[in-house]
Amino acid sequence: MAQGKKMKAALETVDRTKEYALADAIKLLKDAATKRNFDESIELAINLNIDPRHSDQNVRGMISLPNGTGSSVRVAVFAKDDKAEAAKKAGADIVGGEDLVEEIKGGNIDFDRCIATPDMMAMVGQVAKILGPKGMMPNPKLGTVTPDVEKAVKDAKAGAIEFRAEKAGIIHAGVGKASFDQAKLEENIKAFYDAIVKARPSGAKGTYVKKVTLTSTMGPGIKLTTDSLAA
Repeated sequence: MAQGKKMKAALETVDRTKEYALADAIKLLKDAATKRNFDESIELAINLNIDPRHSDQNVRGMISLPNGTGSSVRVAVFAKDDKAEAAKKAGADIVGGEDLVEEIKGGNIDFDRCIATPDMMAMVGQVAKILGPKGMMPNPKLGTVTPDVEKAVKDAKAGAIEFRAEKAGIIHAGVGKASFDQAKLEENIKAFYDAIVKARPSGAKGTYVKKVTLTSTMGPGIKLTTDSLAA
């Protein structure tokens, strides 16, 4: 069956005007994914009633999903001496200082997450304009600027994910793989949704969560009932 036909068949199983309970939505996506020859990512999109251009309506944070994301994460660490050794032992893929700065300046960004010890931030500042727009700039509020690089690396490798509202007030996140069992996907999704609810900014007015949609790499978008997302 051609990829377009598979997508069409998946779409036909979903009523686009209806909101589904979380358990039913996961089952629909998992059933559709079994017909494909790769392990699809499961993604959650949350539309929030905020304007991130205002500082008091920004939503940003980090969460370690209970069951990880199922995706491998390459981690780069700015550190030296014993901190560099600790980062390597914890499983960091790239550890460096000035050499790492030069690699980034040259456009060689072979990593997904960037961590730094506080004493290295002046050096990291040299590539802030490159890392910042990519959402990779180390940040103390997110635990990616820390003297405890060992824990930060282990958390990143275990599936800690950063969330940040885009201009339209939408947050996207990968919350697992289609191969995860139902209970693990439910647990991850509820944990992520709970983190977003708890991160409600002071400037948010009225109904905070407008819409929640669950989808897979090749699957349809399925609207969820918010009451089924309560942890």
